[in-house]
Amino acid sequence: MSEKELQEFLNVCNVYKAFGEGDSRQEVLRGMDFTVKKGEFCVLLGPSGSGKSTLLNIIGGIDSADDGYISIAGDKLRDMDEKTLTRYRRKHLGYVFQLYNLIPNLNVKENIEVGAYLSDSPLDIDELLNTLGLWDHRYKLPNQLSGGQQQRTSIGRAIVKNPDILLCDEPTGALDYNTSKEILKLIEDVNQKYGNTVIMVTHNNAIQGMADHVIKLRDGVVRKNIVNEQKISATELDW
Repeated sequence: MSEKELQEFLNVCNVYKAFGEGDSRQEVLRGMDFTVKKGEFCVLLGPSGSGKSTLLNIIGGIDSADDGYISIAGDKLRDMDEKTLTRYRRKHLGYVFQLYNLIPNLNVKENIEVGAYLSDSPLDIDELLNTLGLWDHRYKLPNQLSGGQQQRTSIGRAIVKNPDILLCDEPTGALDYNTSKEILKLIEDVNQKYGNTVIMVTHNNAIQGMADHVIKLRDGVVRKNIVNEQKISATELDW
């Protein structure tokens, strides 16, 4: 991959998206434009209704733009047919949501293995269980875990594929303060250890302190595009 491709690994180019028709039509994204380097920890920061989750869904190929395009490592998602896009999502993207979406009758290790089956080059599951702090809980079912442990398992399922991009939609939204910081530290560790590009949606202003790159959104446009020269560890965050 060339230096230019590394610098513009993820390219969001003039993206528009609206929902509804006629009088009920709502412009959600209104010319979204920015690039993210490979390996960056990027935070999409904005209040509810700013378009950040819609944008994340378009980056993840879950939804499509009305105009403009998303490219990842030079591949434009709009040029892919459904079969190609499904394969691309499966091999190159990992998703972490506010809701854990674990399979209730599978234990921790088995839930993570589900992600491994989708990859040609999965990470070592035992090593990942240790990184996630889940080794001692690997045979427990989801209903035997705390919220934080369930979210760790969800992150494990996403990251075991060794995806190019880890997409996180409010991953600490359902967690208390201390558990939220543990999860943020875990995502920080995963980013540093495995080098995946992380795109995290949040409305929590404090989280921007740990990011390499902060995109501030409001009313469907980029208000500020900041490279964080003095980022801090997730352990130092306070809100």
